[in-house]
Amino acid sequence: MPELVFFSGTMDCGKSTLALQIEHNRSARGLQGMIFTRDDRAGEGKLSSRLGLVTDAVEAAEGFDFYAYLVDRLSKGGRCDYVIADEAQFLAPEQVDQLARIVDDLELDVFAFGITTDFRSKLFPGSQRLVELADRVEVLQVEALCWCGARATHNARTVGGEMVVEGAQVVVGDVNQSPDEIGYEVLCRRHHRRRMTAATARAAALSPDVLPVGTV
Repeated sequence: MPELVFFSGTMDCGKSTLALQIEHNRSARGLQGMIFTRDDRAGEGKLSSRLGLVTDAVEAAEGFDFYAYLVDRLSKGGRCDYVIADEAQFLAPEQVDQLARIVDDLELDVFAFGITTDFRSKLFPGSQRLVELADRVEVLQVEALCWCGARATHNARTVGGEMVVEGAQVVVGDVNQSPDEIGYEVLCRRHHRRRMTAATARAAALSPDVLPVGTV
C-alpha cells in the first residue's frame, strides 16, 4: 500500500542526503519520481545535501498545489511513480493535506523530509500536520551532535555566533555560516535552554573571569 512517510530530525542529520539516496535507488530500478523542495540552501529549484550532492527539483512555493500539479502531469501522459518533498517543514498545512491526497487518491508513495521544530523549539505548522497525517514518522538515526558532544535535539538560530530567540519563523540560512551572517547550529536541550552556542562557550572558556578547574 502507498504511504505518506515523514523523515524527521534536526538540521545536519542527513535528511536531504537520504532524500537523494531514495531518489537514486528508485531511479536505478527504472522508476520515475517527482522531487519538490522549498527554500533549499542551494537556491530555487534545487535539492542539495551538505555532502555536495545536488539535483533539480520543482520549487513548491507558497500557494503551490501538489495534487493539482501531479494530476495535470499525469493527465498529459506524464509519468510519476513516487514523490519526494524536501524541506517539508516550510509547507503550509493545506499543502501537507495535498500530499496525503496524492497517496490516497493517486496511490503514490510520498516521502517528506523536514525538521520538526524551529529555532524557538516550536513546531513548524507543516511538520505538525505531517505528524498528524503521516502513515509513518521516521526519526533519522544519524545523530547530529552539539558542540559539547551530546546528542543534538534542538535547532538554534545564531547571529554573530550568539543564539537569538526572536524573529520570523522562516529565515533561510545554514550551519557553518560566517560569523557575521544569520546561521543555524544544532544544540542539546541543556545548551539550547542556556543559549550557549559553540562560540559563546569558547568565549566563556577564554574569559579571565573564569577560574581554572581546581582553583579555590
